[in-house]
Amino acid sequence: MFSDEDPRLSQLLEGIVRLASGDLSSRIEVSANRDELDAIIMGTNLLAEDLQVIYEELEQRVQIRTRLLHEAHLEMQQMAMQDPLTGLANRSALIEALRSALDAEREAGEGPVILLLDLDAFKSINDTLGHTAGDQVLITVGERIRGAVRSSDVVARLGGDEFAVVMPSASPDQATIVAHRILAALKEPIELPGRSVRCGASIGLSVGGENPTPEDMLMEADVAMYASKAEGQSRLHRFEPGLLLVRRLRSQLVEDLRTAIRSSGLTLYYQPVVELGTGRIEGVEALIRWNHPKRGFIMPDEFIPLAEEAGLISELGLWVLRTAVRQLRGWIDDGLVDARFSVRINISATDLQSLQFIEDVRTVLKETGVQPDQVVLELTEVAIVKGNELDRYSLGGLRGLGVGIEIDDFGTGYSSISYLRRLPVDRVKVDRSLITGLGTDPNQPALVAAVLQLVRACGLEAVWEGVETAEQAQILLNLGCLSAQGYYFSRPVPPEKIPALLADQPESASPKL
Repeated sequence: MFSDEDPRLSQLLEGIVRLASGDLSSRIEVSANRDELDAIIMGTNLLAEDLQVIYEELEQRVQIRTRLLHEAHLEMQQMAMQDPLTGLANRSALIEALRSALDAEREAGEGPVILLLDLDAFKSINDTLGHTAGDQVLITVGERIRGAVRSSDVVARLGGDEFAVVMPSASPDQATIVAHRILAALKEPIELPGRSVRCGASIGLSVGGENPTPEDMLMEADVAMYASKAEGQSRLHRFEPGLLLVRRLRSQLVEDLRTAIRSSGLTLYYQPVVELGTGRIEGVEALIRWNHPKRGFIMPDEFIPLAEEAGLISELGLWVLRTAVRQLRGWIDDGLVDARFSVRINISATDLQSLQFIEDVRTVLKETGVQPDQVVLELTEVAIVKGNELDRYSLGGLRGLGVGIEIDDFGTGYSSISYLRRLPVDRVKVDRSLITGLGTDPNQPALVAAVLQLVRACGLEAVWEGVETAEQAQILLNLGCLSAQGYYFSRPVPPEKIPALLADQPESASPKL
């Protein structure tokens, strides 16, 4: 036993107090007595060592966890500001860079410039070659843009095929030089497995006005970019205040078109397709017209691209389909046409990308009771030849319904006889450009005869579009052509004038010409 007055007791007590306060490095001195009290002191020291080791391990774990959390936070911040496909900045990072550049301008007096790019041909690449090829194109475009700008510039992908460049401190002339470097870089072909593609861009430039916000500059660049697109491919346009009025008018026109589609504010005109040998009207092509309440008649080449950009083209196409087939039903019920008469309806490449379109055609045929072979769907040559597997599946589905399929604008630069042999089409409509010289160019009949022979070699027939004179019609008839369409026979007319045209048909099957 040890005495209550043993000084080691007070040392032991002080040591325990220090340990309790967190001083794990303190130790109690062990005497030479090696008695029971020393054994307690040694046990206390061992406990302190164990606690110190545990504490150091915990502290190390906390440091590791803190570092990992910090790294994860930085990674999340980077992900939140980075486009995952291209590794470029995203929209949030672009806005932040633009905001910082505007703040710096207020101090330095020289402001930022923003370039907004939209690829000119990306949709057709994506639709034709697939999303994997499209992604590779976007990655390559991002690399080329980054290689064309200055090291201080911020390159971002805003989504889809839209890119932007923030030049924190640049004059309009400097920005123009960089923009043209970008356009030149994007004109070079992009190599993909098995083929190469080209994908230019339209660029809008915004310098910013008095106390602009990042959103203001981005909007101005967007307006300028659309003006660039309207001028043609691979163009640059600088923002001008007058473009805002054009933008507002365009937006209003989109709303007017949406209203017209949903409130029957559109009209279909019909142009006859004539059997050359007899003059019989074998069918009509439905052509859409828009009689705007303030602007008067607006032609399709103006509002159809607008419908495509605004995502209204499918709704517009469905309206045309329903209206034209119901009109055909009315002519049948009135005894004006027989089962040989057909209506031709133009459909867009967007319709082929929607399986719902097949069901829409099925529904309209069921509602009207019109025979499927009296409905002919016309697609442009580029849409049908450059289409992807979904397009071909849709064409097969439409043919399964029994409707006719016709290639429009045949011979405009994308013709492929091998495609004609494989695609589920019935006939082609030869573009008017191939008969323009008929009657004046002595070599033109031989070209027409060659085209006709190629078409027939594929098991198809042709409708010849753009016939304007009796001489052209006679030459086509002499060459063995069966059907034609053009102003010589009739201009497009409203539906109420079709009965008169049908009544004027020759009653006999003798040649009209």
